Amino acid sequence: MYIPRFIVLIVALFSSLYVYADDVPPIEAYGALPEISMMVISPSGDKIAYRHADKGQDYMMVYNRADNKLLGAVELSNIKPSRAYFIDEERLILVVKRSTRLMNYFGRHEVSSAYSYNIKTNKSVQLLTLGFGIHGGQTQLGDIVGLSADGNSVYMPAWTNSTAFSLMNANLDKRKVKRFKRGSKDIIDYFINDNDQLLARERYDNEENLHRVEAKLDGKWIEIFSEKTEIRSKGFVGVTPDFKSLIMLETNSATGHTAYYTMRLKDGMISEPIFSHPDKSVEFVFSDINRIVYGVRYSGFRPSYEFFNKKTNQLIDKLISSMPNNSLRLMDHTPDWSKIIFLLAGDFSKGDYLLYADGKFSSLGSQRPTISPKQVHQIYETEFVARDGLKIPLLLTLPNKELKSLPAILMPHGGPESYDTISFNWKAQYFASRGFLVIQPQFRGSDGFGSDFIRKGHGEWGRKMQHDLTDSVKSLIKSEYVDENKVCIVGSSYGGYAALAGATFTPELYQCAVSINGVSDVKEMLDDEKHDFGSDHWVLSYWEKNIANGKVDKNYLANISPITHVKKVTKPILLIHGEYDDVVPFSQSEDMYEKLKDAGKKVTFLELPKGDHHLSNGLNRMKTLKAIEHFIMDNINTE
Repeated sequence: MYIPRFIVLIVALFSSLYVYADDVPPIEAYGALPEISMMVISPSGDKIAYRHADKGQDYMMVYNRADNKLLGAVELSNIKPSRAYFIDEERLILVVKRSTRLMNYFGRHEVSSAYSYNIKTNKSVQLLTLGFGIHGGQTQLGDIVGLSADGNSVYMPAWTNSTAFSLMNANLDKRKVKRFKRGSKDIIDYFINDNDQLLARERYDNEENLHRVEAKLDGKWIEIFSEKTEIRSKGFVGVTPDFKSLIMLETNSATGHTAYYTMRLKDGMISEPIFSHPDKSVEFVFSDINRIVYGVRYSGFRPSYEFFNKKTNQLIDKLISSMPNNSLRLMDHTPDWSKIIFLLAGDFSKGDYLLYADGKFSSLGSQRPTISPKQVHQIYETEFVARDGLKIPLLLTLPNKELKSLPAILMPHGGPESYDTISFNWKAQYFASRGFLVIQPQFRGSDGFGSDFIRKGHGEWGRKMQHDLTDSVKSLIKSEYVDENKVCIVGSSYGGYAALAGATFTPELYQCAVSINGVSDVKEMLDDEKHDFGSDHWVLSYWEKNIANGKVDKNYLANISPITHVKKVTKPILLIHGEYDDVVPFSQSEDMYEKLKDAGKKVTFLELPKGDHHLSNGLNRMKTLKAIEHFIMDNINTE
């Protein structure tokens, strides 16, 4: 049997300057929602807003920074906040999600909405409301593409009926919405300047697989870009400060990574790469309320940045260099960059918000205040070579034990086109606190490591992607860091699929498996996507390419589906699923549970009432972690 080798000798772990903690935080310290999150700063830097969740209370709080006086609060207990930002000193935009039923549509749907919160009046206005001037059957109502010239309203795209994706104008202080520009069925985005003028619109026809951009020139819509493609390869994400070009993200063929380009509105001319890195992809652009882009964030276990302003570049690089063992994630800043909020992670950090101002850092609070810095477990970066020679990046979260014959948790990420980062991962830190080595392989198909690495995962569900997980564990077993009789696989979403694939395809490797909101039946998954989006939609094309490299075959899908192989299961399985999960249907775990029970296998099923895909509810998150703790301790002896 082939055993892959490590590129980096992890014997170097023994030389780490790590301070071991004698006491272990209770499970509640990990299973609770972060006490502080979503922190942002007002344009002047005088006000701070953040989400505060503690002891069943959940609010968006706004404070005066000078005297820490509470200026206002919005209750969040019945909604799921996803983003917040200041428009000016008195108004905060809050984007939230809520699971609800839509009239004339089957089942429940997660609907995003945007609210304008006026700090002075302590009143909130929902900017777009289903059925109020817009179509009642849509779920994406949280996107703002521009601010009006007078600053009193915002521009937001929405369906006005089932065939028109239009641009709406929504008042920030009262419930007043009007249609600014009627759209059509194939429009997917709008671009507007700071003088209430439409610049461009992006279109995609799912039936014709036609991606287009049209610019408004001399009062007429002129096509400046057209491409036939089943899956869009170019992303249009903003505008230049002079409003003469769109910002475009596309893979740079020279590097294999996503780069930043401009497309000129007057003729569609595409620039050479402006922001590009040989080893990293542009994964996020920094822009203002009018989508004027001024910088980018690159992919990586630790983020890095690049901005047009040279002084800003130098400052951010200097601050990152000052903390080489940590990750500094830029969260918000004042327009003049005199005050910057970072989220610190890595060595001795439990998710700490820092304010950089006047040449120094100061603390704004921690996501996990009940955990001390010395109780944060070290995250180690390495890589190994898989059985076919491909290098696989790897994160290890270390327990406070001698690194020899350890119990281990293999924790594949979701997506699968995503990746893990240096952050306070509540599950990984919890497992490490209980003595487990936590293994997070960035298997082929993961994002963040280039387009070729993503393509190597196409058609490899249950195959080479799964081999990468297997090989990571065997590497550590061979190196005697992991006890081969004390390994459990735990994953969410695609990671839940991988956990079930591990329990069915390589049952000898694991003592137990935990699937949280995971896929068990791949054919059923694709059938659901076809039902939700239609057979011509790019979403279906994306999943068919990702799962089967476009060669969708009933027998092929059955062979890579864990539900087909329940007879191979030899170890206990814990299934956990949210009742309102609208990403992976509840039936995926329900059907797997019935199959396993019928086959006489040892299985437990935890249903989470009103639970979503991301364990956003604090009570459900705690239930999940306690169920996992009980299950794993029953099946693995950590002594």
